[in-house]
Amino acid sequence: MSASPAESDPPALPWRDALKVYLEPATLRMLALGFSAGLPLLLVLGTLSFRLREAGIDRTTIGYLSWVGLAYGFKWVWAPLVDRLPVPPLTTLLGRRRGWLLLAQLLVIAGLVGMAFNDPRAGLAPLIWCALLVAFGSATQDIALDAFRIESAATRKQAALAAAYQTGYRLAMIWAGAGVLWIAAWAEIAGSAGYQNGAWKAAYLAMAASMAIGVITVLLSPEPARVALPKAKNMGEWLESALIEPFADFFRRYRWQAALILALIAIYRISDVVMGIMANPFYVDMGFTKDEVATVSKIYGVVMTLVGAFVGGVLSMRLGVMRVLMLGAVLSAASNLLFAALATRGHDLTALVLVVSADNLAGGIASAAFIAYLSSLTNVSYSATQYALFSSLMLLLPKFIAGYSGAFVDAYGYHAFFVGTAALGVPVLLLVALAAKKAPAQRTTVGAKTAP
Repeated sequence: MSASPAESDPPALPWRDALKVYLEPATLRMLALGFSAGLPLLLVLGTLSFRLREAGIDRTTIGYLSWVGLAYGFKWVWAPLVDRLPVPPLTTLLGRRRGWLLLAQLLVIAGLVGMAFNDPRAGLAPLIWCALLVAFGSATQDIALDAFRIESAATRKQAALAAAYQTGYRLAMIWAGAGVLWIAAWAEIAGSAGYQNGAWKAAYLAMAASMAIGVITVLLSPEPARVALPKAKNMGEWLESALIEPFADFFRRYRWQAALILALIAIYRISDVVMGIMANPFYVDMGFTKDEVATVSKIYGVVMTLVGAFVGGVLSMRLGVMRVLMLGAVLSAASNLLFAALATRGHDLTALVLVVSADNLAGGIASAAFIAYLSSLTNVSYSATQYALFSSLMLLLPKFIAGYSGAFVDAYGYHAFFVGTAALGVPVLLLVALAAKKAPAQRTTVGAKTAP
């Protein structure tokens, strides 16, 4: 039988207890590990494109090279191996989750060091292979870290862990976005014009050194309680348990509701993702300078995202995940209408601050609730594989549709585009409402086959 929303959400925590969760060791560890997870992303995408363009690489090539980021969209392919396969001798020394985390972090560090020592003007291939190593290591770290987070605390505390993770992640993106540019500018030789690879070398080495935050946290963290896995009699049985059973388990537990859940996951962030592709071109076309956009997005935007993540985490524990999931969907769609209004004002810095702040606040609330919702769907026996599937699925359709955003703007203009992206959020509201009525039971324990 289906659980009602009241049955699926635990009793509300007192406000004081809900806030104290943010000072618990598990939450603080997730803050540091979130930093480790957020650091590599821009270094193989946004920051790398800046570096390549400064080195004289043409925009078409830079666009193709952005496909390095596809590693994040297909991490579910090797997630079953991370979920089940030991990493000798790290698994013996650290445990299953921490062993994979440390291996992934070492891959990221090695890739960043390689990117530091390769000059794109001398040939792109070595630099891109190193970027692929960073992306693969980063995606693998995400798989292991999601499982580590899910297994480190009870379901009712997942929203707080998600909020702490997002906070660390956003701080790392500031460091990997603005920080790396500051270091590269500081390391430049005065009086020398043009691209200076030595400055970028210093910046990327500093980024590699910054991964020490995650490495130290992994070494000092306790391994989550080990989930006993059934022993396979042969290779065929092992492959079935590692590759097929995680997906079969999900469909077995939720039956026909699995289609509803997967549809919600696939489109929940569609308004944000599709709109985000055209955000920077919009700022340029409205006449905002790089300094203005950087200041607003890096200060007001990031602060409001952190506030939103904190608020979303507290409200999810206080009011229940499904209610905050609906609130986040409403706010995310509505904030796009503010961009439509901004499109009619031209260069208005005060309006930009207000719009970006509201948009990031909405995004923070929605993300905290959404991560908690995804976490509640997993079975701890297959947490890495199932969460990797969910987190990959949530980007595939939005990213595909977003590819047509530029053509839409050219044909109909920014105002119609932003109104259209807000309208994309309407089906999300319907799916959240349906999912709330058929809310799945709490995350299952080992071996449990809880009916939805």
